[in-house]
Amino acid sequence: MGKRDEERILLAHGGGGILMRELISRVTGKLGDQGGEPLQDSAVLTLGGSTVAFTTDSFVVSPLFFPGGDIGRLAVFGTVNDLAVSGARPLFISLSLILEEGLELEVLERIVDSIASAAGEAGVRVVTGDTKVVENGKADGLFITTTGLGTIVEGEGVSSANARPGDAVIVNGTIGEHGLAILSLREGIEFGAGLKSDTAPLSNLIVPMLEKTSGIHAMRDATRGGLAAVLNEIAADSNACIRIDESRIPVSEAVQTGCELMGYEPLHIANEGKFVTVVDGDHTDEVLSFMRAHPLGVRAVVIGHVEAGPAGHVILETVLGGERVIDIPYGDLLPRIC
Repeated sequence: MGKRDEERILLAHGGGGILMRELISRVTGKLGDQGGEPLQDSAVLTLGGSTVAFTTDSFVVSPLFFPGGDIGRLAVFGTVNDLAVSGARPLFISLSLILEEGLELEVLERIVDSIASAAGEAGVRVVTGDTKVVENGKADGLFITTTGLGTIVEGEGVSSANARPGDAVIVNGTIGEHGLAILSLREGIEFGAGLKSDTAPLSNLIVPMLEKTSGIHAMRDATRGGLAAVLNEIAADSNACIRIDESRIPVSEAVQTGCELMGYEPLHIANEGKFVTVVDGDHTDEVLSFMRAHPLGVRAVVIGHVEAGPAGHVILETVLGGERVIDIPYGDLLPRIC
């Protein structure tokens, strides 16, 4: 008698929802004591008197090229963004390429050129790496694994456990473009003119923001699982409630159209250039003004605030005047989007 599906790895275990978090918890539990701290986008470590952020990630997007980017830009910016939302200035990354037999060299060269360009935009250096080739049919063309290292920007610590009642919740722009752009290309469905991935190096905004403003308590980039997932993580880690206003959540017409057509919730769709900032209420205007003066934050908006309870919940105030709880998606919505 075979094992149940729950006892095997499913594609949904990589979707950013509850199943992925259960898997991560199961794996990290095998690796020893993690100090009881909430899992962040990067580990913050002390090395020789310096405080650094250290992160690693893998990228398996299909197709390799999509409106607004490609797997190379995605890998660089995804790594840089994980460092930045952890309060670090990105400095170095490693690059490991898993190449499938039969991949055209012209495709590989385009992606490597894109990686070099993205590293220049983000101000990081690719300092080491590795290459492996696997048999045809074993790698979907190309997989990339990266590791990033950065130094913590001086100032108050940033953690998903630091949100406090009275804090404002800010998102730096419209949500859902990355996931819907890839879905549109994959399915051959036109959701709206100009829809493309929001892939971007958020460190170009976040690092100077940390240096020049005050009161930033928490940040997370809203990738797999979307805005809903990161808001729930912050609420759970901070033992607080996050209340958001549906009318203030920035969603483009193309994303709204695509979600209505396909039956998706915009809050669950992955982003690659959007992040959530939780800011002390007394510093909200300062941080918001700084973000709006930067190209990556020109459409930044306060979407809600932090309350004491019910702890661990995200509550949406709907445009119709009601309320509903926003949960983390259970499994997978859009496979291979990051």
